[in-house]
Amino acid sequence: MISKASAPGKVILFGEHFVVYGVKAILGAINKRVMVTSETTEEKFISVSSSLGQLKIPVAESYEELDSPLKPFFFIASEMIKKFKHNGGIKIVIDSELPSGVGLGSSSACCVAGSASISNLFTKLSREEILELAIQAEQTIFEDTSGADCTVCMYGGIIEYNTKSGFNKINSRNDFVLVIINSQIPHSTNVIVSKVRNFKENNKNKFSILCEKEAELIDNVNQALKKNDISVLGKNMSKNQEYLEEIGVSNDTLRKIITLAKKNAYGAKITGAGDGGCIIAIADKDNFEKTIKSLQSNNYECFSVKIDSKGLDTF
Repeated sequence: MISKASAPGKVILFGEHFVVYGVKAILGAINKRVMVTSETTEEKFISVSSSLGQLKIPVAESYEELDSPLKPFFFIASEMIKKFKHNGGIKIVIDSELPSGVGLGSSSACCVAGSASISNLFTKLSREEILELAIQAEQTIFEDTSGADCTVCMYGGIIEYNTKSGFNKINSRNDFVLVIINSQIPHSTNVIVSKVRNFKENNKNKFSILCEKEAELIDNVNQALKKNDISVLGKNMSKNQEYLEEIGVSNDTLRKIITLAKKNAYGAKITGAGDGGCIIAIADKDNFEKTIKSLQSNNYECFSVKIDSKGLDTF
C-alpha cells in the first residue's frame, strides 16, 4: 500500500522571540510544500530518503540514539509499526520545495505530512490526532517546540499563538504577496534564544517595555489583517524589525537586505530566530516583481509566496 500527504511551510509574520515571554505571535502557512510518500514493505526496515540524505535501520533497532534531522520519521514509523503490529517495514520518500534550516518550517511540514502519510497506511486519524503525533515527532529533534509551527502547517492560513491560551485562526483575505530572501547565513536557534534570554536578564525594564510595545503591535496587525490593509501591515513589519534590532538578533547583512527590500515593498523584517536565516518583505501584485528584481540584481536569493489556506492535504 502507498500513502501520500503534503503540508505547507510557514513564516513567523510577527512576534518571534517575544512570544517566549507571553506576547502573542502571528504565523502564516506558505504555498511551498513538503510531500511525503510512504509504503509498507515486507523487509523489516524503516528507510527514509530525502534531499538531506538516506537512512535505513532495522525495525527492531531503536531510533532514539539517532542524530539526524530525519529522526521524526523513524519515530512515527516505529509508533505505527508497534501500534498496528505490522510484520514488515516502511519506506518513506520526502520531496520538499522548502530550503531546510532557514526558519521556513521545513521540519514542521515534514512532521505533519509524515504523520498523515505514515498513519494512513494503517488507519484514518483525525486532524487533531495527526497534529498531536506531528508535535511528538518534532519533539524528538526540538525538545521545547511549542507546537505553533506544526499547527499552522496542519490547518493553513494565518494563526495567532500565545503560550498561555494556544491558537486562534485569523480570518483575513490575505491578498498580499510575501517575498522571502535567504541571507545564506547559517544560524542556531538555540544560541539566539539564549542570547535573547541574556539580554532580558541584563535589561529587565527595557525588555518589559519592548514586550508591551510588541503586544500593542500584534493587536494593530490583527485588525489590519482583518481589513486587508497591506500598508499598515508593512509599517508594523518594519516597526517589529526595530524591536528585534533592540534585542540584538540582527546584523549588517540582514539590515542591508531589509533596506533594499523596503525600497519597493511595504515593509520587511527578520522571520524566525534572526542573526541569519530569512527575511520577509510584504508586497502586493503591483510591486512584488520589482522587489524581487531589485534583490536579485544585488545577488540575493529570493522568491515570492502567498498564504496557503489549505494546510494538510492527503492523497
